[in-house]
Amino acid sequence: MTLRPYYVGAHVSASGGVDQAPLNAGRIGANAFALFTRNQRRWEAPPLSARTIAAFRENCERLGFGPQQILPHDSYLINLGHPDTEALARSRGAFVEEMRRCHQLGLRYLNFHPGSHLKQIDPDDCLTRIAESLDLAHEAVPEVIAVIECTAGQGTNLGYRFEHLAAILERVRDRSRVAVCLDTCHLFAAGYDLRNAEACAATFAEFDRIVGFGHLRGMHLNDSKTGLGSRVDRHQSLGQGEIGLAVFEYIMQDGRFRGIPLVLETIDSSLWAEEIQLLRRFAAGATAIPGAGH
Repeated sequence: MTLRPYYVGAHVSASGGVDQAPLNAGRIGANAFALFTRNQRRWEAPPLSARTIAAFRENCERLGFGPQQILPHDSYLINLGHPDTEALARSRGAFVEEMRRCHQLGLRYLNFHPGSHLKQIDPDDCLTRIAESLDLAHEAVPEVIAVIECTAGQGTNLGYRFEHLAAILERVRDRSRVAVCLDTCHLFAAGYDLRNAEACAATFAEFDRIVGFGHLRGMHLNDSKTGLGSRVDRHQSLGQGEIGLAVFEYIMQDGRFRGIPLVLETIDSSLWAEEIQLLRRFAAGATAIPGAGH
């Protein structure tokens, strides 16, 4: 049986148009990438033109990026569990539009942060609202899978416990249209230890027991500026933070992480090409390079 490849890349810029994203990924030697399909800091965005859609698809095909290698991210403004009815409707409308853009571009996934209760509703009710929001999006747009990202638990954000992710998965009507993305920085800040092979094995065993690897469709590979259980989301370059390199070596030598986008969101984009090569050396069985961190 042929092993699925490791798809490794970064969240690249789409400045100048989404069709530029695959070009930017190709320049750093990636075979996976993430992008925003619109300005993530604004509610409104101009529609994608037919020319841009065609150029994006052409660039992806020419550079060998299939839909399973691309993990687009929605706007940070969206809160699918918002306690206010009007604000919730606005978030739901924006999310549907994001799903629609992914469908137009021929993409399979849309990665999103689950939502926040803002101390105004019970967290469990917020999880139900998130699931209901996904049901509405699935009704509006075909095929695209909503990929829930685990969070660091900063503020009132939900998704920092595996149980939160499992609850959303269980409450969505069409479970074939919902999946999970793990972020190493977020996991660590949320209290899941990743600092050595034993800790990684325990954390991922807990994930498999509560959520299941069958739901994993992507990962964000980041070190953390803040300590274990800090509940503060601050990314760092690989090996330069509180986690260290062990988890990245573990991931790149564990077949359960093959065949999904493994996406860097580390803070120094000038290091992305080097970090991609480091991850590939790990996959080949090499150990950490001298001076790469602790």
